Amino acid sequence: MNTFVSDISGKSFPETEKVSAKLIRPSLMQMIKSDHPRFNHKCHIALSELTHYRHRFYESLFSQEMGELTQVEREVLENLKNNKVLTDKLEEDAANVHLTLGDRLADKIAEFGGSWRFIILFMLFILVWMGMNVYFLLNKGFDPYPFILLNLILSCIAALQAPVIMMSQNRQEEKDRQRARNDYMINLKSELEVRILHEKIDHLIITQQQDMLELQQAQLELMNQIMTAIKNGNTSNNQKDTNIKSS
Repeated sequence: MNTFVSDISGKSFPETEKVSAKLIRPSLMQMIKSDHPRFNHKCHIALSELTHYRHRFYESLFSQEMGELTQVEREVLENLKNNKVLTDKLEEDAANVHLTLGDRLADKIAEFGGSWRFIILFMLFILVWMGMNVYFLLNKGFDPYPFILLNLILSCIAALQAPVIMMSQNRQEEKDRQRARNDYMINLKSELEVRILHEKIDHLIITQQQDMLELQQAQLELMNQIMTAIKNGNTSNNQKDTNIKSS
C-alpha cells in the first residue's frame, strides 16, 4: 500500500488520506499555520489530521458566536464533526423516551376529557340519572331531587380531572420544549453547514482562478518561446540567404 509522510506530524499515512494544502480553506489554513508556521500550500496533510482541525474550527466558531458551549451545542458540534444526520438522532431519542403508567394514563384521560365524545356521554349520563330518579323511581330512588349524590359525583370528577389535565399540560409543555430544542439544533447545524459551504465555494473559486491564471501564464511563456524560436529561425535563414548571394 502506498503511503505518504504528513508535513505536520511526520507520520506515514495511506495515500488515500493525502490532502493537498491548496484545497484547505483559508480559515483552517490559518489555524494550522498557528500550530505549524512552516506549513504552506506546497505541503500535504492527512485526512484524519484535517478532521481534527475542522473540529477545533467548529468549536472556535461556536465560542466566538455564543461564548461557552452548552450541552445542546456540543451535540450539534459532535454530529457536525461525524457528518451525521441530526434528525435521525432526534427521532431515535424521541422513540426511546420512557413514559410511566401515570404519564400514559394522564395523556389518555386528558385526550378523552377534552373531546366531544366525553361531553356527549357525560350529558347522557346526567340525563339518564335524573330521569331514572324523577320519572321511573318517582323521587324515591337512590338519589332523589335535588340529586345530592349526583352533585357529589360531579364535584369529585371535577376535582380529579383538573389535576390530571394539568399533568397532561405539563407533559405537553415538556414536549413543546423538546420540539423547540430540536428545531434550534437543526437550525443551528444548518446555519453552520451553509456558512462552511459558502466558505468552501469561495475557496474553490479562488483556487480555480489562480490555477487558470497560472495556466494562462504558462501558455504565454510557451507562445513567447515559440515566437522567439520562429524569429531566430527566420534570422538564421536570412543570414544563409545573404551568405549565398554574397558568394
